[in-house]
Order: sequence, then C-alpha cells, then structure tokens
Amino acid sequence: MAGSNGKQKTVRDMVLSLGLIGIMAGVIYLFIPHDDSEPDLQRVDYRVELLTARRAAAYPVVAPEGLPKTWKATSVRFQGDEFDTWHLGFHTPDGEYVQVEQSTQKPSEFIDDATQGSEAANQKQEIGGRTWTRYTGGRYDALVHQADGAMTVVAGTGSFELLTEMAQALRTK
Repeated sequence: MAGSNGKQKTVRDMVLSLGLIGIMAGVIYLFIPHDDSEPDLQRVDYRVELLTARRAAAYPVVAPEGLPKTWKATSVRFQGDEFDTWHLGFHTPDGEYVQVEQSTQKPSEFIDDATQGSEAANQKQEIGGRTWTRYTGGRYDALVHQADGAMTVVAGTGSFELLTEMAQALRTK
C-alpha cells in the first residue's frame, strides 16, 4: 500500500503547482500595462514614388491634391515591371481606409484584386468631369474609372462619400 500514497502526493503536487502558476499569470496580467488602443500609423511621404511613377508609367498617374491634413498617407508603391501598378493608401480622419490603385492589367483581374471581390453595381457617378462606376459586395466598396489605357480604382472601407472625396481630389499634373 505504500505505492498508492506516493501517486496521490504527485497528483496533488501537480495540481497545486498548476494553481500557483495560474495565480502568478493572473497577477502578471493585472500589473503589467497593456494598450488595447489602435496603433499610431506612420505618415509616409509619397512624393518620390509619385515622381518615379509619373516618369515611368504608360498612363497619367493620379494622386490627390487638396485633401485635409487629417487624411494620412500610410502606404505607397509603384511596380513598373508588369502592369505599371500604382498604389497609394490613406487612413481617413474617421479611421477608415481608402486607396487609389492604377494599372494597365486586364480590368476584370485588376478590379477584383483592388476591391477584393466587389462587383459592378450598375450605378454611374460623375466626379470631376469623369464617369465612375460603383462597385460593392467585396471587402472594399469602390469607384472605378477607365481612361488613357489604365484602370483607376478608388476603394476602401470608407463610405462612398469618402471615396468620392478622394476621387474629386485626384490630379495627374
């Protein structure tokens, strides 16, 4: 009978150890500060990439002018290797995301990628003398315009009012 007493002590010691570890983890969680707020996104300067894209692309590259300073540019890239793809992403004042995408890629593929699955809503909108088509149903809503051999997509999590504000600010200079 001496063997069974040793097994009970081992199980009891293991349960006590696990309980102590749980208590210590709870104390550490309570006393170590943690921040659940949204991270501060860094503003990027896209002027150099814009100049490069405007020199290299086979179409007039657009960028916003006159947006309030509260619109924060957060991402930029130009890939001239395949389809002269231009991307410029913004964090809006109300915490939404709006991006401008341009490319010479096949329209159906490019729009699907840029909107992440949206489809044409059969609704046109005049903005700045250009006709834009609304796209909905994917991860991003979008405004799409085709001219000068390229597709321009203004897409994001923001409302169509925010997308329209961005589309109105686009210039080709």
